[in-house]
Amino acid sequence: MTINNQEGARKVLVTGANGFIGRALCHSLLLAGYEVCAVVRKLSDPIDRVNYLVADLERPDDLSIEGLGIDCIVHLAGRAHILGEQNIDALERYRAANRDATVCLAQLAIAADVRRFIFISSIGVNGSETTAEAFDERTPPLPHADYAVSKYEAELQLNAILGSSSVELVTVRPPLVYDAQAPGNFARLLRLVSTGLPLPFAAVDNKRSMVSLRNLIGFLKLCIEHPDAAQELFLIADGIDLSTADLVRLLAEGMGKRPRMFSIPNSLALFGAKLVGRQNLYVQLYRSLQVDSGKARRLLGWQPDENAREALVNVGRSWSERRSG
Repeated sequence: MTINNQEGARKVLVTGANGFIGRALCHSLLLAGYEVCAVVRKLSDPIDRVNYLVADLERPDDLSIEGLGIDCIVHLAGRAHILGEQNIDALERYRAANRDATVCLAQLAIAADVRRFIFISSIGVNGSETTAEAFDERTPPLPHADYAVSKYEAELQLNAILGSSSVELVTVRPPLVYDAQAPGNFARLLRLVSTGLPLPFAAVDNKRSMVSLRNLIGFLKLCIEHPDAAQELFLIADGIDLSTADLVRLLAEGMGKRPRMFSIPNSLALFGAKLVGRQNLYVQLYRSLQVDSGKARRLLGWQPDENAREALVNVGRSWSERRSG
C-alpha cells in the first residue's frame, strides 16, 4: 500500500540528515511533495529546498522547533557503532546520544504539537542472532551491546513520555541497511569483494535478514502518513534471507567479478575472531539473524519496492561504477 501526500505539502523534520539514510529520505520526501526540515550538527553539502537547522541534539538549548509547523519527526540521528571501541565510558556516551537526546527531542515535539514521531531504533534491541525462530514484534527484547541497550532505553522512555501526549509514536527496528554508499561493515565487505581475494565463506549456510535503503525509505514514508502506524512497533526487512556466501556472490555479480570463496570450520573462524577481538563480526558473518516483517505487510499493506537479490546486484554494480568513475 502506498500513501501519497495529496493534501498539500506537509512538513517533515528529519534528524541525522547528513547520514546516508537521512540524505536519501530528504530527497525522497521532496520528490513526494513534502516540505523538509533537517537537523544536522554541521552544514555540509546541503540539498536544495531543504530547510536546515544546525544543532547538537545532545544540547537541548541548541534547537527549537515551535512555530515551524512540523507535522512529523523522523528521528535518525544518534551515535552509531564504533568498530573496536573499548572506552569504559562507551555505554554512557551511547546513552547521551541515543537515549537522552531522543528524550529531549520528544519533549520538543510535544511542545511544538507535532502529530507523529518516528523513531529509528535497531534490530539489536531483540538480540544479535536467531536460532529456531525469526525475530518479530512479540520477541522479548534482549539488547546485546551498548548501542542496542541505549536504543532500547530510548524506546522505553519514548513510550513513557509520548504515551500520555497527543504525539503518535512509531518505532522501527531495521536490521543492516545496505546500499552502495552504506558505511561500516557493509562498506568493508564491498571493498573485500572488489579485491577478488578468496574469502572464507564457501561453507557458511546462515540466514541474514537485511533491508535495502530504497525499501526502508519507502517504509518510512508509509509510516509518516498511514493512520494504522500510530503507536506501533515494526520490524522491517526485505523478506528474502540470504547467507553470507549468497551475499558475496550477488555483490560480485554486480561488480562483474568471479566470486572466490573457500571453506574453514566455524570453530576456526570463531577462534580467529576472538583472537583479534572481533567476536561481533563473526556473529554477523557466520551466524543467522532473521526478521519477520509480516506485521508491516498485514497492518499497513507494505510491499518492498525492490527485490533483495536484484538490489544487491545493483549495489555491487553501482559501487563499482562509482569507484571507476
